[in-house]
Amino acid sequence: MNIAVDPVKTSQPKIIDLIGTYVPELVSIRHDLHRHPEIGFEEVRTSGIVAEKLASWGIEVHRGYGKTGVVGVLRGKQAGNRVIGLRADMDALPMPEETGLPYASVYPDKFHGCGHDVHTTILLGTARYLAETRDFSGTVIFIFQPAEEGLGGARAMIADGLFKDFPVDEIYGLHNSTHAAPNHLKVSHGTVLAGADFFDIRLKGKGAHAAHPDVAHDPIPATGELIQALQTIVSRNVPATEPAVLSITRIEAGSAYNVIPETASLAGTVRAFSDTVRATIRQRIRTISDHVAAAHGLTAQVDIRDIFSVLTNDAASVDVVANVAREVLGTERVSTEPGRFLGSEDFADFLKHAPGAFFTLGHSGTVPAHNPGFIVDDDILPVGSTLFARLVENRLKTQ
Repeated sequence: MNIAVDPVKTSQPKIIDLIGTYVPELVSIRHDLHRHPEIGFEEVRTSGIVAEKLASWGIEVHRGYGKTGVVGVLRGKQAGNRVIGLRADMDALPMPEETGLPYASVYPDKFHGCGHDVHTTILLGTARYLAETRDFSGTVIFIFQPAEEGLGGARAMIADGLFKDFPVDEIYGLHNSTHAAPNHLKVSHGTVLAGADFFDIRLKGKGAHAAHPDVAHDPIPATGELIQALQTIVSRNVPATEPAVLSITRIEAGSAYNVIPETASLAGTVRAFSDTVRATIRQRIRTISDHVAAAHGLTAQVDIRDIFSVLTNDAASVDVVANVAREVLGTERVSTEPGRFLGSEDFADFLKHAPGAFFTLGHSGTVPAHNPGFIVDDDILPVGSTLFARLVENRLKTQ
């Protein structure tokens, strides 16, 4: 009996042999980083490990960009004018871990629940390989970025002169993904990730004993009304052809059963692919908050912060990633289908300074990122390192 075999399931990625020999060390590094997660702008231990590894491989190291960021500079064996940037983020999330892994976080409420320990390790694997072979013409800039999780690490590095001191001709970044099968890569042309704002609203009234609400200006019912009103912004102010999301994610008020509080606060996020839409939503948040507050005899303090830019890939760079991925993974594992997600990534800010592409690489597991049970398998490490390495060798070919 003949049984059909799916070549995608049986064929293996073409991992670079030398990188394959690094796997035990890469796994050890990744497990150590995972066990000792550090949140945004606190990545002192992590950045120290990164800097030490880069220096040990003969890579020029620069520190202090974006507080805890690390930059590595490596020149090929042949002189060349082109410069390629590769980026990995290093920060963890302020959340508990419930994976049960033997290398689980030793710090309460700190967890690499998005895979940045994996990204850092992947780029270290690439750096070691390129440092040992230097089979390229030009320069590679390894960017280890802090504080990607909503704290503005990319902008902080840029403000500290990252691209003034280390200009690049193109730049690439990757992210692990449970939305694709293991070793499947997705990279799309154009706008792929949303811009995002974070907002905080504080309603202030007059507190009183709960037995005498008539002498209070109660912020609690106003908060409920405001939540409902804010949910009409997208449906009644944004064209149906323009995807946008407004989510309330935190509510805080009160301290006792018999006390009407003086203040109530709520917070959330806005995401959209259009800066014009984002501006409209910001304006409506302010107007609605002021008017709901006034109707209840309260005042509203509204703080809205632009946290993430809209991420738009460069078409030529997308083609570069796709072609390299087809060589490493096989054509069947590479998708360039259009696709937009309302998640955000501050790699978008790097793309404002140089053309490039952000892509995702699938791994096993079904638990999504930012979940206490999220796990990334170690098999992704040599695959990601190989992809980055081949990108450099493709774009900076020697003569």
